[in-house]
Amino acid sequence: MNFVARRTVRTLLRPAQAGAFAPMSTMPAAKPQPEFSSGPCKKRPGWSTDVYKSAPTGRSHRSKIGKAKLQEAIEETRRILNIPADYRIAVVPASDTGAIEMAMWSM
Repeated sequence: MNFVARRTVRTLLRPAQAGAFAPMSTMPAAKPQPEFSSGPCKKRPGWSTDVYKSAPTGRSHRSKIGKAKLQEAIEETRRILNIPADYRIAVVPASDTGAIEMAMWSM
């Protein structure tokens, strides 16, 4: 929201009685942390938007690079979690509910 819009909103929300609340008259002294992330955590130290330079954003999971990224994720999951070779790993485009339903249907 730009300065004019903020000022207009403050004016519209100003109560009839003076002193009912103090509108913000100045901008905060400190800027927000650049490491801000969704959730209650910050991004790791050293994180940079450079990670997106070679990311295949906007590409289908059916594209050559999309399939390669999924295969890499499956192999890394198997390696990191020590999952036996005869176990299957699925990348599910759903919430936890979708993943649980998929697991139940496979029983």
